[in-house]
Amino acid sequence: MEIGLLQSIILGIIAFIAGLDLYNGLTHFHRPVVLGPIVGLVLGDLQTGILVGGTLELVWMGLAPLAGAQPPNVIIGTVVGATFAITTKTDPTVAVGVAVPFAIAVQMGITFLFSIMSAVMSRCDQMAEDANLKGIDYVNYFGLLVLGTFYFFCAFLPVYFGAEHAGKIIEMLPKQVIDGLGVAGGIMPAIGFAVLMKIMMKNVYIPYFILGFVAAAWLQLPVLAIAAAATAMAIIDYMRKGTETVEVKKEEFEDGI
Repeated sequence: MEIGLLQSIILGIIAFIAGLDLYNGLTHFHRPVVLGPIVGLVLGDLQTGILVGGTLELVWMGLAPLAGAQPPNVIIGTVVGATFAITTKTDPTVAVGVAVPFAIAVQMGITFLFSIMSAVMSRCDQMAEDANLKGIDYVNYFGLLVLGTFYFFCAFLPVYFGAEHAGKIIEMLPKQVIDGLGVAGGIMPAIGFAVLMKIMMKNVYIPYFILGFVAAAWLQLPVLAIAAAATAMAIIDYMRKGTETVEVKKEEFEDGI
């Protein structure tokens, strides 16, 4: 599948907007589960876009930027991964293995870009002392423009110039390499979940984890059925805690305390 100039520009604009959302908008437009279907819609393969976006969302779900520790860039990883899967007709797990190296490289570039922009902060401090609000606004707008433009080219260049050769490269690669990328891509969602569980896992959640594992691994229930059961458990737990709160307040009132 060949990707035209207009499609590449549209994907670049999408990356531009998502890049601003990642650090400023925070509307979650930049998440793979949102970007993947949009990329698929632009390239005419919505189903693959949804599959790749959902798979990559599992990878990045537990990865959060903390100061200087930045995870691989979620936006370029999604755009490149979804584009790769659509143009080469490969499995989404293989696309994950291809997307992550791009995401790491772009995040290194963004960190370098932020390091350069940090030199402007002293100038902004001086503007703040002088009450130069317009100057501060201009610096912020300039920073957003530079960041968005960086995202645009990071998405546009590999999509427009690389998509044409991606299929040929896949055909040249040995089957063992493709299988290896698929295995690596399949492991990454598990790593993402492991990181997420390390952050939020508590002893009270362990029984729910075991139930979910039994339902998925042994009973082999569909994901939708497991999600519905988990939703019911969450509602029951919420209602039970709400009832306990009401009873405690009632007892306190009756005791006159």
